[in-house]
Amino acid sequence: MDRIFIRDLALRCIIGIYPEERREKQDIVINVEMHCDLRAAGKSDDLKHTVDYKTVKKTILKLVEDSRFQLIEALAENIAAIALADEKVQHVVVTVDKPGALRFAKSSAVEISRSRNDP
Repeated sequence: MDRIFIRDLALRCIIGIYPEERREKQDIVINVEMHCDLRAAGKSDDLKHTVDYKTVKKTILKLVEDSRFQLIEALAENIAAIALADEKVQHVVVTVDKPGALRFAKSSAVEISRSRNDP
């Protein structure tokens, strides 16, 4: 399966369970890997045969800007749903990093993997 990536999307949002995390926006870094068949797009050179990753990015931006999730797991799940909303995406891997969340660690992160056929 072919893949389209959105790499290192750096955003800020309210995320976390502790009161100090709920007061000010924090940095997060998002990576999205969308699995799809890109043969038709490669042959036709036409956007309608591929995933419009700019539209996916804009939808993720809107989600994150308006979000107030407590867990990065919940944010990742919602991002996966955005990617899978495009019928061409069969599988998606989403990683959400929260830099500075843990003292002495560069980042804490979750990675989820979801498929169109998941229950």
